[in-house]
Amino acid sequence: MIGATATVTEMQNDFGRYLDLVMKGHEVIVTKNGKEVGRFIPKDASPLTDSLRGILRGHWDLDEARDEGLRKKYEIAD
Repeated sequence: MIGATATVTEMQNDFGRYLDLVMKGHEVIVTKNGKEVGRFIPKDASPLTDSLRGILRGHWDLDEARDEGLRKKYEIAD
């Protein structure tokens, strides 16, 4: 749920206000020069976490996954 839109300057000057909104479950869209540059969201509402829920079960190693991806991309034998 979007709670507010704030410029980078507004975030810097009134961070506590925006932090309070996020802690209450709202999302804050951050803009710079009229363009969205980021979102300040509650931890439990992370879109990445939601989209990966159930996919990354068991042991998962970021370094191994990266190395495997690079091997496949550049066809490097183990």
